[in-house]
Amino acid sequence: MSATKTLILNKEQIHQKSKRIAYQIIEDNFDETDIVLVGIADRGYVFAQRLQKLLQEIAPQINIELMRVTIDKLKRQLDASADQDLTIAQDKVIVLVDDVLNSGRTLAYGLGLFLNIPLKKMRTAVLIDRSHHSFPIFSDYYGLKLSTILKEHVEVEFEEHDGVDSDAAYLA
Repeated sequence: MSATKTLILNKEQIHQKSKRIAYQIIEDNFDETDIVLVGIADRGYVFAQRLQKLLQEIAPQINIELMRVTIDKLKRQLDASADQDLTIAQDKVIVLVDDVLNSGRTLAYGLGLFLNIPLKKMRTAVLIDRSHHSFPIFSDYYGLKLSTILKEHVEVEFEEHDGVDSDAAYLA
């Protein structure tokens, strides 16, 4: 990994892209009464919390539920848990949320949790889509599609999770 970091999104840009994603979620689900945001721990959950606040401001008539999913990303098989009973998503729209989509493995594992739950539909939302998919997982809602080389790394920093002064996304 390179020692230099290149800023790709600052705090204002992250907020703008988050707001645009929230509007896209509403447009795609305008006739729904419930949406479940499933944030992948840790930064995906922080991003999902932010989307929940934006969605509640934009469409207060829609009940926006939040669920945290923890996935062991280093294992080659599904090893995941949720902070709530998965049946709260039954017959509802769920949006699986993460900060960066790289290979698609993390989102595929997140999807795996819900295979036995009947859903209305499942969508994915990411702040940055790197387009290096190894799995047939794609972002339905994204803030930025970024073409990178495999050696490069995208790092998202959120104030409330990383203890930094401001949100930012870097290419390293």
